[in-house]
Amino acid sequence: MTMRTLPVGDRALLIELADGEEAEALHAELLRRRATGALPAVGEIVPAARTVLLDGLADPARLARELPGWEIPPLPARAEEAVEVPVRYDGPDLAAVAALWQVTEDDVAEIHSAAEFRVAFCGFAPGFGYLTGLPQRYAVPRRDTPRASVPAGSLGLAGPYSGVYPRSSPGGWQLIGTTELELWDPARVPAALFAPGVRVRFVREGE
Repeated sequence: MTMRTLPVGDRALLIELADGEEAEALHAELLRRRATGALPAVGEIVPAARTVLLDGLADPARLARELPGWEIPPLPARAEEAVEVPVRYDGPDLAAVAALWQVTEDDVAEIHSAAEFRVAFCGFAPGFGYLTGLPQRYAVPRRDTPRASVPAGSLGLAGPYSGVYPRSSPGGWQLIGTTELELWDPARVPAALFAPGVRVRFVREGE
């Protein structure tokens, strides 16, 4: 695993990885080491597309020196049940995605719902998770012209990621479906259904 460490202020460290898979694997290892007491005290561990930020470190430089010697195992399978998201594959960009994949619209639904996803990281809006799990050949570009308003519950694709808009907002992802599941509820504990590392399955409604 190739990584580059960058200081962020006096108490944080940004770790750059080669790709999203390496970032997910490092994030999982950091969580494992924190749980077993093998990681120096840290305030927050925040994964992103190809980076992991550790904030609240007493000695970031020391950890930066130690990290290259770590053995990072492959991303482990998670034992807990996946979050199931009921979905109707009825999005306005379903036909465009089918054309890009060179399959039928029903095939898009079959392919997408057959995959098992993992939340790689969160961002953009509270409760929005960037989900990996589709093979690289199904990556799709964002729309040339973003929509001014995407309805809450819209299931979209962009690059290698799938994601569900937790609330109405502008967006440029290719919309292939909708769900009524509430992904973000401030009155709920936890407020977000998606968190880094959580497994997710999309279930076609009626099946």
